[in-house]
Amino acid sequence: MSKKIVITGASGLIGTNLTKVLISRGDKVYVFTRNTDKAKNIIHGAAEYIKWDYSKPDEWTEHLNGKDAVIHLAGANISGKRWSTNYKEMILRSRELSTRNLANAISLLNEKPNAFICASGVNYYGDSGDKSLTEKEEAGNDFLANVCKIWESEAKKVEKAGVRRISVRTGVVLTPEEGALKKMLIAFKLFIGGPLGSGTQWFPWVHLDDIVNIYTYLLDNNNLSGAFNASSPNPVTMNEFAKTLGKILKRPSFFKVPKFALKLAAGEVADIITASLKVIPERLMDYGYKFKFLNLKDALDDLFKYSFRTP
Repeated sequence: MSKKIVITGASGLIGTNLTKVLISRGDKVYVFTRNTDKAKNIIHGAAEYIKWDYSKPDEWTEHLNGKDAVIHLAGANISGKRWSTNYKEMILRSRELSTRNLANAISLLNEKPNAFICASGVNYYGDSGDKSLTEKEEAGNDFLANVCKIWESEAKKVEKAGVRRISVRTGVVLTPEEGALKKMLIAFKLFIGGPLGSGTQWFPWVHLDDIVNIYTYLLDNNNLSGAFNASSPNPVTMNEFAKTLGKILKRPSFFKVPKFALKLAAGEVADIITASLKVIPERLMDYGYKFKFLNLKDALDDLFKYSFRTP
């Protein structure tokens, strides 16, 4: 049976691919967006494109009524630019206020959705060395950990209104088209690729297909709620990631970029790149989700099966 689903952040990496899958299977997708013209060009076949300013809930709350689910992916790009004080405030505010206003609006609806599925990140745990991180672990205490903690706290408020809440603690999504992998490809293409930082830090990766499948799995299974780690059951160290990527691309992978150089280039964003996060998706596995890509080599083989795409 088709569902009526509201999505924010639909024009981002996960949102674009998720909306395509939902529309193709017959669901009616309602896109909340800052720019409706841009959204129409990127996302084809949505039921409606709704102008969305998260700070003005009176303008869009009525569009939430009678929907089966709300999927909230919107938020300022964490690695989009250097972290000035103002940009860090934007990273937090775009998540905290948008989630608070959505949760409040949902709680007041006459016809509430079954589920509120809100993005989060594995950075919830903070830099954790070699410790295995299941959903039982507490939040860390750095900037991004605090952002994720506040983000999830705001999302959780819908539970008081009887709405199923899910927070998706997403790992590093692998695709050559965007994100971390695209940036790393530049160096590998120039034959100067290698590990970032010490190389010993744990890298919580997930194939793009799996993160989309995880969202649909959590959407469709009404007995699931709470926080879920959304990354491969087999995290690797950065050294192993670079070595495997080099073999797939037939490029050297020993040109290590030290943390101080990353700091000079990216400022505090370097802390994300070098954080060690040995994340295990325990709850997804316990509830029966089957990963399409369990190991890194298979995932990278799939991503580069046609060609070494130019970044």
